Amino acid sequence: MTEHFTMDSPQPRLLDETKQGVIGSPLDRPDGPQKVSGTAGYTADHPAAEDTAHGALVRATIARGTVRNIDRDAVIGLGGVIDVITDPRMIRNPAQGMAGAAPVQPGDVVHYHGQPIALVVAETFEAARDAAQRLSVEYETEDAAATPDGTTDIEVGDPKIAGDFEAAWASSDVKLDRTYSTPSHVSAAMEPHAAIAEWIDDRVEVRSSLQMLRFNKQELADALGIDPKRVRILSPFVGGGFGSKLGLGPEAVAAAIASEKLLRPVRVVMTRQNEFDLVLRRSETVQRVRLGATKGGRIKAISHDDRVSNLDGEAFSEPVSQASQFLYEADGLSFTQTIARTAATPAGSVRAPGEAVGMVAFESAIDELSDTLGMDPLELRLRNLPDTHPMDGRLYSSRRLADCLKDGAERFGWRKRWKAGSRCEGEWLIGMGMASAARSNTLVKSAARVRLKGNRAIVETDMTDIGTGSYTILTQIAAEMLGLPTECVEVRLGDSDLPGASGSGGSFGASSAGSATFLAAKKIRAEIASRLGCYEGGMSLHDGRVRGDNYEADLSELVTDELVGEAEIEGGKTSESHFSSGFGSHFAEVAVNRWTGEVRVRRMLGVMLMGRILNEKTARSQAIGGIIWGIGTALTEEMQSDARDGHVVTRDLANYHVPSHADVPGDLQVVFLEERDDWANPIQTKGIGELGISGAGSAVINAISHASGHRVYNFPALPDRVISSFGL
Repeated sequence: MTEHFTMDSPQPRLLDETKQGVIGSPLDRPDGPQKVSGTAGYTADHPAAEDTAHGALVRATIARGTVRNIDRDAVIGLGGVIDVITDPRMIRNPAQGMAGAAPVQPGDVVHYHGQPIALVVAETFEAARDAAQRLSVEYETEDAAATPDGTTDIEVGDPKIAGDFEAAWASSDVKLDRTYSTPSHVSAAMEPHAAIAEWIDDRVEVRSSLQMLRFNKQELADALGIDPKRVRILSPFVGGGFGSKLGLGPEAVAAAIASEKLLRPVRVVMTRQNEFDLVLRRSETVQRVRLGATKGGRIKAISHDDRVSNLDGEAFSEPVSQASQFLYEADGLSFTQTIARTAATPAGSVRAPGEAVGMVAFESAIDELSDTLGMDPLELRLRNLPDTHPMDGRLYSSRRLADCLKDGAERFGWRKRWKAGSRCEGEWLIGMGMASAARSNTLVKSAARVRLKGNRAIVETDMTDIGTGSYTILTQIAAEMLGLPTECVEVRLGDSDLPGASGSGGSFGASSAGSATFLAAKKIRAEIASRLGCYEGGMSLHDGRVRGDNYEADLSELVTDELVGEAEIEGGKTSESHFSSGFGSHFAEVAVNRWTGEVRVRRMLGVMLMGRILNEKTARSQAIGGIIWGIGTALTEEMQSDARDGHVVTRDLANYHVPSHADVPGDLQVVFLEERDDWANPIQTKGIGELGISGAGSAVINAISHASGHRVYNFPALPDRVISSFGL
């Protein structure tokens, strides 16, 4: 029987009382040897049956219109081509932010350049690709705006308001009103989207690179028009997702449809260019930040308005200002979002949606306000930290942002900071910058099953590991709770037939799936105590031995049958009374070339509070990865599209510039401060994966301003934009 747990009260710290001592330790990944040896089972590498066919997506070459004819007969005769499949079943669900449509049929509408409109299936990948490129398609085109500036289809959301912003703004001694812009970003995960589908009797089995199998199973069933019980999704390893694989993509539905028609397995793998053309992008933004303050540095007015874009009918919009709503206190706060409806690649979740781009602008504005006031940027932030959520008055579950700011400043040598624009080394101007970090924390419904027989345990859940370390931390949680060496625990993930987890995304995976695993193991602990005849709190489990009430035995002697614990957790009343978020601080030192505008990041430091750290090594890896992405946001990453039809110009990693080794400083440090968040979940954790990116780019941008004495407002800070800011 599954135990259902709702998070309605602060939780005791059982993991501080257990004796195994593996929680928090930098345990190596159990799946590491498979990954470094090339034997990990990623989707496209899976050894498929000999009769597996290969599919290539055919994509629309117009921005908006209707497919009138697909000349399938012209390519059917090509060597190795099996079929050109069109099908009316769609997978793009605006409410869930899917990646696009499955192959369509003549008469169906094209919403954006690159939308899948057919699937060519052949005996080899090369034959399928060749035929897809040769396929002739006739369209009836319509006028459509591919950029926000070109559209008149604008939606203005209801403003989010606390206090009286206009009155606070009017009464402010010092006012700052600035507009910033950020471009579209793409996830560009190392493993491209891929799927292998096969029908076994009346059930479809799909291997795919996906992040949230509990939801993806339902999505595929909806797309195919079948009962979810007839769907099984396997995704034991995922080579990165960053939000792009939260929802089901066209490759999975296309493979399933083709396999059903052809009665054989079908593999569909996106090319790198496909990843840029039709996988969900981060929306570009235009952001207006207004800050009003007293001469003494008390912030009175905060407004952060933004414009983003997406396809018509898509429910998702980049939550640009969500961190701005709870970082600092003010008498009046106002936040309004405008959505431009465009005929371009759909926008969706990309790592740290909202904070990744919103905090670059907002924390830059906070920094410029400190310059205007003649105040240290650190001091301004410390003076304006709220005691409760500024928008709704909820208590913080824990909020030690001040500790992160002070600790980071001390470690980084912030007191030695010099006057802006005053330090140079040859032709290089040197500067230091800082920013706050914040990422809201949440608990998502999640289930897990733990089996114990003797001194061997198995954890089962459909949770995914997208490189974040799910195999590792669930191993540690089960080992800690059951008093077992980690090598005695096996974790089985990525199978939709297993108990449904939260999935990986939104920095909620470890806390949610980890809490479910904790609760399932806790049920087994209770049964062990019962068999031992002692109070659970007086029992000790360590290295496969159990002790209690002057009795000691090996688990293998006490548990000769199999004990099974299954639990499910979801959020509850604690979120109504307390607001949970991770907090941190970022510090950066940069060198700016006075003649070329080139920027070199020389060192960075992130100090973070994320609740209980489950694995110091995987947590550090996540934080460092986020900081590096913040460097990319500040300096290099910019998705560019043709304004005429919306086709992506920077559609590979040669033209879309992620930070290389030369862009990342060797001196990049991450510090975790000790914390337990009793209101967050039973294991006192908070999300890690996205806090690292939140605010990191702004620290770099602010360091550029300190080095040069001038500010950049259009990001990334490419050399020409840095030079232009000099006003030479």
